[in-house]
Formats: sequence, structure tokens, C-alpha cells
Amino acid sequence: MSTPQPSADGRSRGAVDLSIAPHKPDTTDDEIDISPEASRGVGPTGRPLRHIPEPPMLDRHGPASVLAMCNQKGGVGKTTSTINLGASLAEFGRRVLLVDFDPQGALSVGLGVHPHQLDQTIYNVIMERSVDVHDVVMRTTVEGMDLLPSNIDLSAAEVQLVAEVGREQTLGRVLGPALADYDYVLVDCQPSLGLLTVNALAAADGVIIPLECEFFSLRGVALLIDTIEKVRERLNPKLEISGILATMFDPRTLHSREVMARVVEAFGDIVFDSVINRTVRFPETTVAGEPITRWAPRSAGARAYRALAREVIAREVMAR
Repeated sequence: MSTPQPSADGRSRGAVDLSIAPHKPDTTDDEIDISPEASRGVGPTGRPLRHIPEPPMLDRHGPASVLAMCNQKGGVGKTTSTINLGASLAEFGRRVLLVDFDPQGALSVGLGVHPHQLDQTIYNVIMERSVDVHDVVMRTTVEGMDLLPSNIDLSAAEVQLVAEVGREQTLGRVLGPALADYDYVLVDCQPSLGLLTVNALAAADGVIIPLECEFFSLRGVALLIDTIEKVRERLNPKLEISGILATMFDPRTLHSREVMARVVEAFGDIVFDSVINRTVRFPETTVAGEPITRWAPRSAGARAYRALAREVIAREVMAR
């Protein structure tokens, strides 16, 4: 068998280069789609657009509201929404902690962290009493937004916690010391309804449900809501559904519009006015390891997440 010979650039001929170099988009407004409905004051949900006030300035930070980004179906935009909602909240002067609570570590990867290279993660915070949450929190490229990272080690925690007393309250206990430092803690849950997700729900004040505008995603929401109600009854009386976020919406397809109409009919005002459309920008941001608000700040996706952040803040202010 012949040995591949190095080429002029030093790489072996025949070697497969799987790296992807992200290309920074230009700074012009892109993906601007002013629909006839929007021009008439009607949003993608089919409802009249509601006025969302400008978020008030803060004179101090904390204690944080804990929001779990949860849906047992994978691929619905949980991680993308966690990163970009967090970055948008930070733009409005809020201090944000993102918690990667998925053993796949997608949230960490999406912020440019290599999970397999980490010495300590949220697994160590949960399972080792000598490790404090502040020892593991990392700064991100977004000012005011920090990360509690994860990797595959977290998958062992679900097994090890089974024998623990108060196992469903473990995440809430370890996050407690950090709540005074932040305004929002966003927990990116794994795509299942196992013990880790129950921990996130038990620690949370509210749940944001990213819902792909697709029929099978809609069918699974009833099971998730049933789980949320059981956690509220048995573990966390303060838990509420903060909102349902429609993601991967394609206004050009009848199916997306029909699912959207059904979601609004079933859940009413709990559905956010902000809707996240399908766009090529989100895969680009994953490669770049940055939120879309930094990678393509004038894109439609960035504007949508800023609008979502305004809604999240406004709903919290109204709930007080």
C-alpha cells in the first residue's frame, strides 16, 4: 500500500479535512422579509402585534430568575434559543448564566468551548461537594453572559443520582450560591424527560418550550406539559410555563402556518409573539462559536431573539 505524499501545503494527499472555516457575513441587513401581515400589524402567530415596552435599566443584579429551556423532542432549537436569548438578554444589561445540562455538550460547543478538553464541568459541581459552582463557571465572548459547561461525564450523573436523597433537587442546591450574581439563569435541558430534566424543572421558576412548527413536535407537547404539572405538584409549586416559542417557522409552507395556528388556538397568549424563522445563519453561528447577535447582528434571526428577550423581560415584570 502506498503512503500518501505531502502536498505543497504540508497536508497528505488523500487526507480528508473536515474542518470548516466560518466566513463572517457582511454587515448589511439580510433576510429582511416584510410580509403583508406584518405591514398590517399582524405577527407570524396570526395575532395583532402587541406593544412590548423597552426593558427597564437595572441599578443592581440578582437574584436570578431560573428558566429551563425544555422539550423532550430533539432538534427543535433548544440550544440555539438558549444561546441567543441569553446573548440578547445581556444586550439589555442583564447578567446571564447559561447552564449546559445536556451530556452532549451542544451548548458549550455552540459557544466555542471544546467539552472533551474540560477538567471540570457541571458534573463535578453536582457530584463533588468540594467543587463550588463558581469554580467551574466560564466567561463567554458576550459581555455579561457566563457559561456552566458540560460534557459526556454528565451522563453518569443520571445513574449516580438515583441513590441520592433529594436527587430531584440537586441542581437547585448547587445553583443556589450563584443566583445572587445574575438576573437570569437559562438551563439547556437534554432531549428527554429523565432525571436531569426533572432536576432542571425542580430548580426553575419558569419553562420556555421551543416548539418546532412541525406536526410531530406538536404532538409531544402534551406529554411535556403533563410532566411540568407533575413537577409543580410534587417538587416545585412555583414552576410556571413562561412561554412557548415557535421555532423553525417557514411562512412559505402551508404546514408551518397550520401548525402555528393550532399552537395559538391551543395555548393562546402563552405563545410568544416572537417567532424564529428557518435561516442559514444559525448553522453558521454554531461553527463560529458565537451567538447570532454577534455573528450577524442585523440579521432577521438576531432581531427575532432580541424581540424574544424583550418579551421575556416584560412578562417577568408583569408577573411581579
